[in-house]
Amino acid sequence: MTIDWSHFTPWASLAGGVVIGLAAALYLLANGRIAGIAGIVASPLRALLAGTSLRPDANRLLFIVGLLVAPWVWRLAAPLPAATVDVGTASLVVAGLLVGVGVRMGNGCTSGHGVCGLSRFSGRSLVNVLAFMGAGFATVFVLRHLF
Repeated sequence: MTIDWSHFTPWASLAGGVVIGLAAALYLLANGRIAGIAGIVASPLRALLAGTSLRPDANRLLFIVGLLVAPWVWRLAAPLPAATVDVGTASLVVAGLLVGVGVRMGNGCTSGHGVCGLSRFSGRSLVNVLAFMGAGFATVFVLRHLF
């Protein structure tokens, strides 16, 4: 394995990690809730799909708006990185469905378990992150080396 040193950005990566950590800590301190994206996005969607008069939490809606607006704000400072997708639409749909099933089975997503759970020394989150990472490693190995 070789490292592409021209695109290696440890300081930008560290700054991004610090910002994510601070945002998760502030969300926990302000709301008493974990900043897990799956749970935050699921609540308003559940209310919308159920057709009930449940009003989603304003903090969750603002969090989602922040996720959607962040790339536009980033574009004011720098160009967005180029994104390339080397698979077809069907593969993306299957991958998305598998991630959704994994989130439900693990009772949370990588942001909830990986960022917030591990920082609170949650044993359950450690097991989930090891399962996420192990499944990712195994998937890449199978797709890159066996197929």
